[in-house]
Amino acid sequence: MSLRVAVATPFVQQGTDRLRENEFVVALSLDRDWFSPDQAQRLIDLATREGILERDGADLLPAFAPSSVTIPEAYEPPEDLLTERSAFERVLDALVAAGLEKHEAVGAINALQQEYAITIEAAAVVYARGEGVDVAELAPVARAALIEDG
Repeated sequence: MSLRVAVATPFVQQGTDRLRENEFVVALSLDRDWFSPDQAQRLIDLATREGILERDGADLLPAFAPSSVTIPEAYEPPEDLLTERSAFERVLDALVAAGLEKHEAVGAINALQQEYAITIEAAAVVYARGEGVDVAELAPVARAALIEDG
């Protein structure tokens, strides 16, 4: 969720749903002093890969409504924010965002993994789909892990 908060902040700050890439970098590096310009660029790349941000030419658009994100007043992004998360972690975040309890989801995913002898990523995608949580963008990652593992 911290990634979504960090991405939403420049859009909320500017009161818009479209920013030039350089405006986004300036908002995070100079205005907020959260990241260096290079780190802000890495954040853009990570958020784009994870489907949180979309590029439209030189503009960035959030794939969610920034106004729906609560940005705590004293928020500072965690140090590990720029670390790429696994497909499992991303599915788990989607499940929790959909209102499922994290520990219950992990238990159910582990049971599926053992029952079907599949990767944790594949089990997470299967569980999420069974719960009605859309993680279609992560299915290819899970499929690739199955092929590599098999």
